[in-house]
Amino acid sequence: MLKHSPFEAEHEAAGATFTDFNGWNMPLKYGKELDEHRAVRSAAGLFDVSHMGKIWITGPDAATGLNLALAGNFAPMSIGRARYTLALTDEGTILDDLIVYRFGDDRFLAIPNAGNAAVILEALQERLAGLDVSIEDETEAFGLLALQGPRSLDVLQALPDPALAEHGAELKNYTGVELTIDGAPVILARTGYTGEFGFEIIVPTARASALWNDLMAAGEPLGMLPCGLAARDSLRLEAGMPLYGNELTTTVTPFEARLDGVVSFKKTEDFVGRRALEASDNPERVLVGLVSEQRRAGRAGADLIVDGERVGTITSGIPSPTLGYPIAMGYIQSEHAAPGTNVDVDVRGKALPFTIVALPFYSRPK
Repeated sequence: MLKHSPFEAEHEAAGATFTDFNGWNMPLKYGKELDEHRAVRSAAGLFDVSHMGKIWITGPDAATGLNLALAGNFAPMSIGRARYTLALTDEGTILDDLIVYRFGDDRFLAIPNAGNAAVILEALQERLAGLDVSIEDETEAFGLLALQGPRSLDVLQALPDPALAEHGAELKNYTGVELTIDGAPVILARTGYTGEFGFEIIVPTARASALWNDLMAAGEPLGMLPCGLAARDSLRLEAGMPLYGNELTTTVTPFEARLDGVVSFKKTEDFVGRRALEASDNPERVLVGLVSEQRRAGRAGADLIVDGERVGTITSGIPSPTLGYPIAMGYIQSEHAAPGTNVDVDVRGKALPFTIVALPFYSRPK
């Protein structure tokens, strides 16, 4: 059976089209996905991302345990900081990409992808076994909203309660803060998955509907729209952000995905996947960005061709709503990965010209 977001009644009232996303009944779009995409780039968009996991790791050995279980170094993290990290397999491939927040000396919150939440929960339980640590899955006890776009802070400032706006104005990128609003625990954070300024808000399910309605009432006069998974995907692709299941899988290493900077070899812990990565840091293929001057997009699964030979595969591709031309990400043999290299994309038997470029495709104005 599908799992249901605490905001589902609000999505239905807004006319959402739903889809099964990793076992959750989630809004794909509300109206035109292009309008939702553009609202985030020009004003603001409100996304329900309650399907993401919410796993607390607490106790005296929490930092050490995470250093053993994940690729990042969590011991030196300051309280209130967030870190993008990876869970790896023994073979050094990517089990999931996730964000970890530190909210105390021995209190961490991990946010894995929806499709991998159970996998990461099990991995943490196995990898931290025997340590003085508690692991608690609160995925379904809390809703999670992402407010994204240049007017996100304006939306918070238009809320009846000033608490979120006051703290939001102080948050720097990749930080979070625990609050109590009307007696309820709330987390406000700044990470984002669209390439825009914005916030994430974690709220108990009992308060979810009220928060959604307050945000919509505050944001609609400012041009904010409710946004679904379709717009979220096109926005993250423009920002050059990988998606688990497309760019990141258990067949891909951090070196291939150009995420070697996320892996800490300075820490002393023998984290899962470390030995495999130390034995091989010269990938035969790497992730690249591609653009084209012609109008047709290369879609996931399309072959990359150089001199008539298949040298790679597209993992994600769209006609970019913001840039006005096709963009794509994919893996290609390292010898052909330099920016400026011309390649063909096989689209239904027709070779279409693309050029390799550095990521991201889009960066928000400073």
